[in-house]
Amino acid sequence: MALIDLFLSRAVKRGRLTLHRPGAAPATFGIPQEGYPDVTIRFADRRVALAIARNPALGAGECYMDGRLIIEQGDVRDLVELLKRNSRWEGGERNLKPSAATRAFGAVRYRLDRINMERRSKRNVAHHYDLSGRLYDLFLDRDKQYSCAYFTDPADSLEQAQQDKKAHIAAKLALKPGMRVLDIGCGWGGMALYLHRHFDVDVLGVTLSEEQLKVARARAAEAGVADRVKFELIDYRRVEGQFDRIVSVGMFEHVGPPQYRTFFRKCRELLADDGVMLLHTIGRMGGPGTTDDWTAKYIFPGGYNPALSEIVTAYEGLRLFPTDIEVLRLHYAWTIDHWYDRTMAAKAAIVALYDERFFRMWTFYLAGAASAFRNGGMCNYQIQLTKSRTAVPVTRDYMIEGERGLRG
Repeated sequence: MALIDLFLSRAVKRGRLTLHRPGAAPATFGIPQEGYPDVTIRFADRRVALAIARNPALGAGECYMDGRLIIEQGDVRDLVELLKRNSRWEGGERNLKPSAATRAFGAVRYRLDRINMERRSKRNVAHHYDLSGRLYDLFLDRDKQYSCAYFTDPADSLEQAQQDKKAHIAAKLALKPGMRVLDIGCGWGGMALYLHRHFDVDVLGVTLSEEQLKVARARAAEAGVADRVKFELIDYRRVEGQFDRIVSVGMFEHVGPPQYRTFFRKCRELLADDGVMLLHTIGRMGGPGTTDDWTAKYIFPGGYNPALSEIVTAYEGLRLFPTDIEVLRLHYAWTIDHWYDRTMAAKAAIVALYDERFFRMWTFYLAGAASAFRNGGMCNYQIQLTKSRTAVPVTRDYMIEGERGLRG
């Protein structure tokens, strides 16, 4: 039995995968089952099987991008979902793993890659966030929220869920008029503008993306609030001053484990004595791990999603109170499903911006990310930290009431 057949026979037990390849009869893996996709794929040449067997994530991703792994029935989301649903995180099932030596080498390499000193951090951010603004317009909501939405109902629209995400986070910040807020990793400025509009606060948003900075500043100027909602191209390590509130949404994934302590130490330095910080980040439900080769190479160089234990270890000893921790499990899967559908609908426009290979890369990224939250070990953490044990009320009622008021 060829190595790829062995791999697929172990990987697909439920649902069906049919494989066509040069010089061999069609092969079928798994048994059709309700709720599992039925997918047919074709290898364009004999080297595809070897590439996937050597490194499944990298090999499959590159072969799909290059048009050498062709999906004839279903789409890339169906293929990824079939494989991931057969090996759900909570089921404890595992596909073939690399050798212990390979895993050890990879762990050392990823630790080095994620050191993320300032110059590398800016380069890594530019790789992803300085793509054409038109691309993000095509699949994000109107406010350009490029992070996990908050679905009070899975049937909600993306626009509604992103609005509710901002309300959910704002309620946890317990804001009052006139406060000074720092938004670390401010994106295109949507959160900063929302906080100012609803709470009459002054906001400084910092980013390392030149494209995001241009859009954020233009939005503040258009709203006539550029004197109170300001944006700067600066590394968080260079920010100075005191802030009543700190919020960071979808940025911590780019900090890198060796810099976690630096991040929290800097936040403590910037936070007023009665201040409140809210960190929203992708995380792992298990222990520390590594970023897969394909994602690290093509999507988020230097990126890493932390385990909760890594976050907690980073702020331990800094005299910060963990006043609230919430785990969002399926919200990001639902968010990315919307992004994927919008990306598919905008195929012609995206291919015109870039090319077919980029479109296949982007859809492979979105399909894999959604499945990681639906079937894998990924989630989102919202962690509230304070310097004082009395900075926020001792029950969560204020969050619920504040969020209800904003949504109402």
